[in-house]
Amino acid sequence: MEFLYNLTVVIHMLGLAALVGGYLVALTRSTEGLVPNTVMVWGARVQLLTGLILVGLAEGALDYEVNQTKIGVKLVVAIAVAALTEIAAARARKDKPVAAGMVHAAGALAIVNVLVASLWK
Repeated sequence: MEFLYNLTVVIHMLGLAALVGGYLVALTRSTEGLVPNTVMVWGARVQLLTGLILVGLAEGALDYEVNQTKIGVKLVVAIAVAALTEIAAARARKDKPVAAGMVHAAGALAIVNVLVASLWK
């Protein structure tokens, strides 16, 4: 079970790289209008899903002690990031205007989630 947990952590980090990297790419192409790219959207999805799996494995299978308040904050932020990227991407697919603030908020909240994960002990 430890191997599965560690593998999920790796996938979680790859999702983070896709999300933040996709945001940085979207920023460099902002002359065309700031829209989330597919990598950013999938990174948000992977982050949310693997985060839930990690908590389930930690509590259920490995008996790790999990800070529920921290996990709750991270979950709310991850849902907000996923919602913002999904809504912005759907609007872009329908050729509707996308508020740049949605994409900036998704990128900033993803970075906030990293800070919460790293700095909250």
